Amino acid sequence: MAPERPTAGFTTLPDLALRTLGGSVIAASDESFAEKESLIRPGRPAFRPETFGHKGQVYDGWETRRRREPGHDWAIVRLGLPGAVRGVVIDTAWFTGNHPTHASVEAAALDGHPSPAELLDARWSEIVPRIPLRGDAEHPVEVADDARYTHVRLSMFPDGGIARLRVHGEARPDLSVYDGLSLDLAALHNGGLVTACSNAFYSSPNNVIAPGLARHQAEGWETARRREEGNEWLVIRLAGRGVIRLAEIDTTNLVFNAPAAVTLTGLDGEREVELLPRTRLQPDTPHRFRLAHAGPVTHVRVDIHPDGGLARVRLHGHLTG
Repeated sequence: MAPERPTAGFTTLPDLALRTLGGSVIAASDESFAEKESLIRPGRPAFRPETFGHKGQVYDGWETRRRREPGHDWAIVRLGLPGAVRGVVIDTAWFTGNHPTHASVEAAALDGHPSPAELLDARWSEIVPRIPLRGDAEHPVEVADDARYTHVRLSMFPDGGIARLRVHGEARPDLSVYDGLSLDLAALHNGGLVTACSNAFYSSPNNVIAPGLARHQAEGWETARRREEGNEWLVIRLAGRGVIRLAEIDTTNLVFNAPAAVTLTGLDGEREVELLPRTRLQPDTPHRFRLAHAGPVTHVRVDIHPDGGLARVRLHGHLTG
């Protein structure tokens, strides 16, 4: 039986804890049966029945021993993208007779690079109160808290297995380290976010501003085949108001489904400015375009003509605030 799936709107936001975005499970009370690192692994949890190791059935998740004393188990996750948490998903996929009865989530904000011992002594705020859990199901919970956090602590009561922890929200990094330097104003890890998109049929548009290079076309943004007039597009909210000097438009892995051309338009309040006129693209190719000085903008609209996909969009420049 496949696990239940949530429909909460916050799940369209980036998973701030995801391992591929720099997240790390840095401490746990116990991981006797299955490793804590699985909590933030990308993708759906896998399962092969009757697959036994020396510790028992193999699970794609975090599983603790049967607790014989008072207390509960916990795991601390450093967010790959510090930010405001808008919602959490606690997934017990494939754990049925061994899932916890309840769980809660706390969050903390610490500067620098704290050790596990320093985190245990930190001041934690409860963002998800203790909720009941079902086996083999996703549990989406909205979070009404606008504070910036760097770490979360998942507690399960009293013990058992949890497959994944998703922490969806908006990145709020410390950009002071870039004072006087250039940066990728569109990058997810710098606080960029895709706020609108015409079509996300095959994959999330936020993939185009994710870290690193796309390993295959599913790690980029790809639309359905357009059957009417017009073109597809997305809007990127920049890390801050800034001036863009260099645009990178990468169609790597898009061999027969790359767009024919791209247009970049800067937005600053009611003002629109052409950053890159309609320009031809090649399939499976990283493109780099120097841009003429056009003044500061807060958003960039990326139009692809007529449809297709992009692996990555990088918009290098300087913050003006």
